[in-house]
Amino acid sequence: MGIPVSYSLRNLSTRRLTTTLTTSGMALVAFVFATTLMLAEGLRKTLVNTGSYDNGIVLRRASNSEIQSGIDRYQASVVETQPEIAIGENGQRLVAKEMVVIINLQKRGSEKPSNVTIRGISNQSLLLRQQIKLVKGRMPKMGSSEIAVGESIARRFKGCDIGEKLYFGMRNWTIVGIFSAGNTGFSSEIWGDTDQFMQAFRRPVYSSITFKLRDYSEFHKLKERIGNDPRLTLEAKREVKYYADQSELMTKFLSILGLSLTAIFSIGAMIGATITMYAAVANRTSEIGTLRALGFQRMSILVAFLMESMLMSFIGGSLGLFFASFMQFLTISTLNWQTFSELAFSFTLTMEIAYKSIIFSLIMGFIGGVLPAYRASKMNIVEALRAR
Repeated sequence: MGIPVSYSLRNLSTRRLTTTLTTSGMALVAFVFATTLMLAEGLRKTLVNTGSYDNGIVLRRASNSEIQSGIDRYQASVVETQPEIAIGENGQRLVAKEMVVIINLQKRGSEKPSNVTIRGISNQSLLLRQQIKLVKGRMPKMGSSEIAVGESIARRFKGCDIGEKLYFGMRNWTIVGIFSAGNTGFSSEIWGDTDQFMQAFRRPVYSSITFKLRDYSEFHKLKERIGNDPRLTLEAKREVKYYADQSELMTKFLSILGLSLTAIFSIGAMIGATITMYAAVANRTSEIGTLRALGFQRMSILVAFLMESMLMSFIGGSLGLFFASFMQFLTISTLNWQTFSELAFSFTLTMEIAYKSIIFSLIMGFIGGVLPAYRASKMNIVEALRAR
């Protein structure tokens, strides 16, 4: 015969103080656990969303990022003629030969400089990135010293508003536009004419070539041809895969760091649950004896006390997840370890993170409650009834 769930619920409400303290501890652990996963997911999603499934990117072979890559004009012209590349409405192939460098800018409200990505673009760059939307001003004219900045750059760095000038590459550059790239890495970049940037930085080679595929399924054919061409020392990747690889190292680091902290905190939460449940068993010894005398089996007693512990952890986990969900409204920045530039991103809550947080909380409740529940189930009926 099983003990009703309402019995466990009423017992929790009877011990409000200890239940609240234990539940709060578990809520804190669930909060740390969830926000850690949200942090890693936000970074991964931001970088993956930066790429498009229809696009490919060509880098120098063995380069992990555009910063490390270099493609001379001859090799760029060979890539540009590949038949798998789509042709735009203007009759030109949808290819963007771009240059990427890093500069230092000063953050707003701080004297500390931070690295920012400068991307030299061509006329086709905007056609390849449909997520780019102009928020203010206009896009820079090709052949001029004009630049446009991403929303995150305009918001976080000094001197990055419309009409202001930035000095880098031994020249002044006028900001004529602010663009939004949604929740992608492009929002943390500054864009201008690639030929002007190559002159300013005295860099004779492109960093990357991005292209749109005529047919998604033809990528492997193009990749194989570029890889086998003796004139080229290049490698083609799907754009989504390229950006996903950039997030791998950082997300792994964040996950390990966060899970280590969570493991430490969870030990404290489980000890708290154990103490609370031991206290509950001690205070209800005669009650346990009465239940046994009424015919409830040892297993029913064990399950009832385990259920109490897991109910506390479920409530704590739900509260922790509830408060963690508000972290989605925050945007933070970190250093992209592949490009060594600042990258702004938001915490991202997914269904997978939500159920992992709840399951983790239930496991804490189970581990914390199993010993007190076992002790309660093993009590002798006569001795328990004599207890006061």
